[in-house]
Amino acid sequence: MSLTRNILFSTTSAMLVMSNVALADVTLDTKYGKVTVKDDVKNVVTLHEGALDVMSAINFKVAGSVATRGSDTVSRYLAERQPNIDIVGTARETNLEAVINERPDVILASPSLSQEQYNMLSKIAPTIVPIGSDYSTPFNWKAEARLFGKAVSREADVEKAITAVEERAASIKQKVEQTIPADQRTAYVSRWMPQGPMAMSKNLFAGTLLAATGFTAEDGGLIKAGRPHSSILSLENISAIDHDWLFLATLNEDGKAALDAAKDSPAFSRLNVVQKDHVATVDGQVWSSTSGPLAAHVVLDDIERLVDNQ
Repeated sequence: MSLTRNILFSTTSAMLVMSNVALADVTLDTKYGKVTVKDDVKNVVTLHEGALDVMSAINFKVAGSVATRGSDTVSRYLAERQPNIDIVGTARETNLEAVINERPDVILASPSLSQEQYNMLSKIAPTIVPIGSDYSTPFNWKAEARLFGKAVSREADVEKAITAVEERAASIKQKVEQTIPADQRTAYVSRWMPQGPMAMSKNLFAGTLLAATGFTAEDGGLIKAGRPHSSILSLENISAIDHDWLFLATLNEDGKAALDAAKDSPAFSRLNVVQKDHVATVDGQVWSSTSGPLAAHVVLDDIERLVDNQ
């Protein structure tokens, strides 16, 4: 064989090997067993706000997603990153026909997706369902993000996004330790509803970020096993959230209006945390409904703003 033919043969062989590697399938461990996805994913549908956050963090355009709680479109903080995105349902109900119309290569779903729903969706496209939490331990949002990153062969980009969150949280923790005494860092997250507040589990996404920044996230033992939040707190037990700091999550864009409405309740306005002006109004779409690197930065923005104002 001539040198020219030898080089040509070797080059062609190398290209074939590279092609095969590039098109290798990716197999993931999910709630419903192992799922295989092609590594040339282009069309993604997310049925979970946390999945949309991860895709947005790595600048991956999503074809369709579910509307956020209390809205008919995606969360405000993601809207600019995913312009013209199609809505294929809500967190509670998926429009299967709309999902089919998107012709997805993969579907990224919520840990709460039922077996029945999974069986239907997996006939449309490989469906990735993270192994969820029972709220008895801190939510591992990073593992979920890494799973979604692997599903679209963008693990390195997701890892970079996670590292940025970790580094920023560590920096804010230093501020907290320098600004707020160690015995004054107990924090509750509460979602304000028209009927009154409910306490959010300390093991939810926001609680893990409070812990990462030096606060002690609590929920007062008000939450039943397996639930993400308490029932609406009655006048008799509203004092359970009366500690050092309160992050009041509301779906209302006007946080001040929400706080003013809360203060209309005498039981709420008498709380020491309210009297000390240690209540921060925050975006409920982020603090109580989603997860992911971009949501983490929104939460960290709020925590840092609170610390800087001390």
